[in-house]
Amino acid sequence: MSSQQSTQTMKPATAAKKLGVYLPATPASFQEGVVTRAELNELQANPPEWLSELRRNGPHPRPVVAAKLGVSIAGLARGGVTEPLTTEQIEALKQERPEWLERERATQVEVRKEAARIRQLNKEKQERAARRD
Repeated sequence: MSSQQSTQTMKPATAAKKLGVYLPATPASFQEGVVTRAELNELQANPPEWLSELRRNGPHPRPVVAAKLGVSIAGLARGGVTEPLTTEQIEALKQERPEWLERERATQVEVRKEAARIRQLNKEKQERAARRD
């Protein structure tokens, strides 16, 4: 590894995003510093208690909330969810099954089906092109 790679730094917001945690919930020492690639790798390989706790209980950033609920980030916004949620709040939503959540989950299912259909069409086109060559 080159010395440039080992000394690359990132802003705390970037590191938090890569770690899948909500930056304002991280310790001040994390928020106020910079994170090297080596430090990020160490955090991922051996998460300290604060990181394990945030991943387990939140509050979670929108991409994590959306993934845990099975909806898109836009779907969260359409459902009125604009703030980070804790794991407990996410589980409560799953239990309550509000109408917006059911609608957004159905939309996600359709989006995935369409993406799979397009992938299949592209694969078939490539196979036909390969046979022609």
